[in-house]
Amino acid sequence: MSRTTVDDVSRFLGSLAPRELAESWDNIGLLVGDRARPVARLMTCLTLTPDSVGEAVSERCDLVVAHHPLPFKPLARLTTDETPGRLLWQLMGAGISVYSAHTAFDSAARGINQGLAEGLGLAEIRPLAPTTAPSLLAAANGILGSGRIGRFAAPESLGSLVDRVKRFLSLSGLQVVGSLDREVRQVAVGCGSAGTFLGTARQAGCDVLVTGETNFHTCLEAEASGIALVLPGHFASERFGMERLAEDLQREYHGVQVWSSRSERDPLQWR
Repeated sequence: MSRTTVDDVSRFLGSLAPRELAESWDNIGLLVGDRARPVARLMTCLTLTPDSVGEAVSERCDLVVAHHPLPFKPLARLTTDETPGRLLWQLMGAGISVYSAHTAFDSAARGINQGLAEGLGLAEIRPLAPTTAPSLLAAANGILGSGRIGRFAAPESLGSLVDRVKRFLSLSGLQVVGSLDREVRQVAVGCGSAGTFLGTARQAGCDVLVTGETNFHTCLEAEASGIALVLPGHFASERFGMERLAEDLQREYHGVQVWSSRSERDPLQWR
């Protein structure tokens, strides 16, 4: 049986979340590592932190698939003086490669936004901002692009949608802009920090935008423009996607032990 390499997994992830779907400012793909190295143990995580990196090292991981890129911006030097350099030094010292798909995975046909829209029970799901990448248009068939928009079969209350979000993401609480008894039917979805989708959602006739987090002024603008917001937190809105990705990778590579980080946690405490 041929061994699985870093390059094999990188190619699979590149087909799952094509580079052309990534935002222009993003840094995705294989960020650290040797493509020829074998992969026997693979961990997914949302973010590379001291906890998740420590887990990868102690568990003798060969490849980490992290949603958020590290490095994200170019580094002038790589030292342990600051957190990014310290984490990368640990990973490289242990021979661990790093791959990130980030915004490409957000927008992919089987990516995080699609999973979030399906998990909320929406129908007629389509991208909120369809891709314009020439290389993807022929194959996209209207399913690739940023965010998602969908509808409920019948109108329901904002409070009912809030309950759906909490159940799907296993949350005890979240933030809401809007009256819980208001009627919603058309829903926009944007994982992570997608407050910039507010204008697009309004133009598309959405009653509510579900996104992980946004700033105070976007909340005020939503309230003024009559669009509700449901904010489950950045971590919760994306972490489930990395758990599902681990399951997909395990099905694809039977000879590789794959898991989603067991030490990763939301740095924000919800009370």
